Amino acid sequence: MPAIAVATAPPVGPAMPSPIPPPVPQPQEDWPRNGQERPSRNDAVTIRQVPCPSCGRGFHPVGRQRFCSAACRQAEWRRRHSAAVSSPVPLPPHTPRLPRGATVYECPACGARLLGEQRCPECNVFCRRVGPGGACPHCDEPVAIADLIPHEGG
Repeated sequence: MPAIAVATAPPVGPAMPSPIPPPVPQPQEDWPRNGQERPSRNDAVTIRQVPCPSCGRGFHPVGRQRFCSAACRQAEWRRRHSAAVSSPVPLPPHTPRLPRGATVYECPACGARLLGEQRCPECNVFCRRVGPGGACPHCDEPVAIADLIPHEGG
């Protein structure tokens, strides 16, 4: 029997793109390299023993572990951060205060002067500090040293 040729009609309209893109060629790794096998993904096999940067002891790191223990990690953190802190800011010189019993206070409400008491017993209001002083030897009233020294230029 003779073969019958079937004529096909040319496609009508624009060509439809293929739904599946052609495969992209991937670079081939040249394993085995020099007779080596592909490396294992097991940390115990691929990661060798390394020294701890803090204490120097050898250990097998797990994942991204860099120190052999939490104590070494913390000690190294403290060492790094203590070096980053500059010398402390010097404090202003300490001016010693007199004991409360040698300080004269004055009530802002009634004007009464008290020796060593910060709160007025009559007004129940906190007093302001006048300065160092003591009891007057004649009348036994509280007198501040600033009251005894004459003011200059006034």
